[in-house]
Amino acid sequence: MARSLSHYDRDGNARMVDVSEKPETERTASASGFVAMTPEVVKALPANPKGNALDVARLAGMMAAKRTSDLIPMCHPLSLSHVDVSLRLCENGVAINTKVIATGRTGVEMEALTAASVAALTVYDMCKALDKGIEIRSIVLEQKTGGKSGDYRRARSKKKP
Repeated sequence: MARSLSHYDRDGNARMVDVSEKPETERTASASGFVAMTPEVVKALPANPKGNALDVARLAGMMAAKRTSDLIPMCHPLSLSHVDVSLRLCENGVAINTKVIATGRTGVEMEALTAASVAALTVYDMCKALDKGIEIRSIVLEQKTGGKSGDYRRARSKKKP
């Protein structure tokens, strides 16, 4: 079966996909990302004068998931049932994981990815005074369930972020 890009009409113009005929089902998605930084910046995180960087980033990610349709032009506004953003301090940075759940006619992949992206950007913002070379890496969809296209689970690579 040939797939096509659904956000374009026959003439190549951008369009919002009509989901009105789709059934409402539970949709889930999870995403991850990594903010790479030096061990010195990692050590300085607990003493950040701006506040708890991981907690601020967690809240920013949750807020971003709820506002995804305001940021991505063709995303449908969704009523989210659950948003979870977790951040874990590692020796070389911060690992981010998100999960979004909604019952609706379209998936929540973009909400999970937006949550991970904004959480990563917030970590950068909270730490940039110490090092402008901090890198945001590997924002990826880890899994999704529900919908016409079925379930998806990202294949695990052996490479660490």
